[in-house]
This record gives sequence, C-alpha cells and structure tokens, in this order.
Amino acid sequence: MNFIMKTPFYEFHCQKQGRMINFFGFEMPLYYQGIIPEHQAVRTACGLFDVSHMGRIEIKGKDALKFVDLLTTNAVKNLKPFQAQYSVLCYEDGGIVDDLLVYNLESNFLLVVNAGNREKDINWLKEHTFGDVEIIDRTFEMAQLALQGPFAERILQKVADYPLCEIKFYWAALAIVSGVECLISRTGYTGEDGFELYFPATYAKRIWEALFAAGEEFGLIPCGLGARNTLRLEMRYCLYGNDITAETDPLSAGLGFVVKLDKGDFIGRSALLKIKEAGLKRRLVGFEVNGERVVREHFKILDEERKEIGFVTSGSFSPSLKKPIGLGYVAVENSEIGTPLLFLSPRGEEFKGTIVKTPFYKLGSLKRE
Repeated sequence: MNFIMKTPFYEFHCQKQGRMINFFGFEMPLYYQGIIPEHQAVRTACGLFDVSHMGRIEIKGKDALKFVDLLTTNAVKNLKPFQAQYSVLCYEDGGIVDDLLVYNLESNFLLVVNAGNREKDINWLKEHTFGDVEIIDRTFEMAQLALQGPFAERILQKVADYPLCEIKFYWAALAIVSGVECLISRTGYTGEDGFELYFPATYAKRIWEALFAAGEEFGLIPCGLGARNTLRLEMRYCLYGNDITAETDPLSAGLGFVVKLDKGDFIGRSALLKIKEAGLKRRLVGFEVNGERVVREHFKILDEERKEIGFVTSGSFSPSLKKPIGLGYVAVENSEIGTPLLFLSPRGEEFKGTIVKTPFYKLGSLKRE
C-alpha cells in the first residue's frame, strides 16, 4: 500500500471543501469552487495555490556554484544574490531530467523541482557530486505558496514588512510576513503578476490565515491544480511528463532561451550542440482546435494529406479564450504558424485545428521588467 503524503495545508483544503486527488503521492486539491472560476479569479483578481508538493533542494559548500552550473543548462554564474533563474537539468544525450527554478541565496542555492521528479533529481545530483558540495532535501521542512493575480502585490504588502515593488521579476528577498521570515520571489506559473513564498512548514497556518484575511477585500480565493494547469497552458509553459520528458530536448521544446551553449561545459551540452548543428527535426507548437472538443495527450497529429507528423502533449479548454487549445510536437517542416492540423484520437475520432502564435493569452499582469 502506497503512503499518501499531505502538505502542511491539507486541513485547510478540507475546510474549504477542496476536491482532493493523488498527485505524485501527495493528496492535493484539484479544485474548490471549480477550475473555470478559479482560473478567472487569477486572471482578474487573485488566487492562492498550495505548491508545497514541489521539491525544494538546498545545495551548499565551496563548490556549490560550480556544481549547479555544471548540472544546469542556464548560466548560473551570472546570477546575483537573491536572483532566480529558470533552467533545465539534462541527461548526457540532451534529454530532460527536469525543469526547475534556481535561486542564488548568497551562501547557498535553492533548487525548486517538480514533485514527481524530486527523488530522481536528488539521485541525479548525488551521482554527479564532486568536491565540497552538500545536497539537502528541504521539501518537508519548508512550505511553499503561490499568490498569483493582478492584486497579489497589494494583498501581500498588507502583511509583509518589505517594499514588494522593489522585488523585480525573477528576483527574491527575505521578508517578515505576519511575524514569520519568508523567502519571497516574484515568480509563478500563471502569466500573472505574483509571488511565491517559502517558509518553515510549522508556520503554515499563520501564513495561510494571514493571506486570506489580507485578501478578502480583493476577492482572494484558493485555487487547485486544475486552474494551475489551464493558466500555465495559456502561457505555453511546459509541463514535465507531458511537454518535456527524458525523450525530448530543450531546444525542440522551445526552451533554447535557458540553454547557454557558450557558458562552458555542462551535462548534455555536447548532445545539444549536435542537435543544434544538425537542425531540429521536430518542434513543440501551440494550436487551437476547431469546435468545442478538447484534444488530449497522445492524440496523433496529421497533416492535410493525412500523414502522421507528430503528437499532442497537452490539451485543455481555455477559459480566457473560450476555445480548446493545446501543445504538441510536429515535424519542423510542418511547424509554421497558420499550418492546418488534423488530430486523431485513439478511438479514431478526428478534429481539425491550426498552429497559432504563443503564448495563447497575452493580457496578463506579469511584470517582466
């Protein structure tokens, strides 16, 4: 019998009548009021997500910087203290171990990884350790919340002692929130302005209640994994296990902006150089589907001559656009915007669609400056 883990906020999910599901071994809320109202709240007001199921790994020691730079594709050496960075861990063949956030916390690094990959990632890191490097799993002693939406700064500022306007996109700061020291970063997975908060799990109740008290006048509501997925899909943010896997590489997935081939050696660099020099064979594209039916992962993608050219990796109804959208890999010669596509379900059902420019949703409150 598998042990089901609970985050420090489990009792609050139950109090708010969250629809709970098993998500990579954690009992997590899929939704409370519903996916669409929660999605719309984040786009227009604010939502609070429990993301404590994510893995949090501390890297410290004299060689921590060299170690993290060798294991990740982005240029960690360029990070200033309390700056964050989106990056990728790659296998030697260029396949993706995981995507992650890297925080330079001055005396150490914090890696935030996907829940389903935490143990695999830790083992991968340990297999490649060298010199003075210590790897510490902080997942269960830390809690993590994501406050997302146009009112996020106004809500959080009511209970934080730090001027949040000074925290720029992908930067972080230490601040006192309702009497608790938190690491606050201007990051998220929604396309809206927002913050992620990291703090000792023992203070979960205090922070949760403080945020909802501060957010009541702004319409703050709890949000589940369902809305987190539709929000990220509208922004074309990749989901590990769907859009990126060990069988895909970051260049074909459109993540070339976090692959710094000129930074020096890193695991997977040689393979990625060969992929780049040979030219991509497939590309992850965004598409809209005609009609109202959603296409799902593993649907085949055909061209107009009914030749198979790829497969769907993510699909959902877009609450913002009010139409079905998705992501999928297609042969590079079929990847131009405006290309018509045919989707074939495992049952033989057919649906038509078109490759479109991404992100699908372009009106978010996200502050990138």
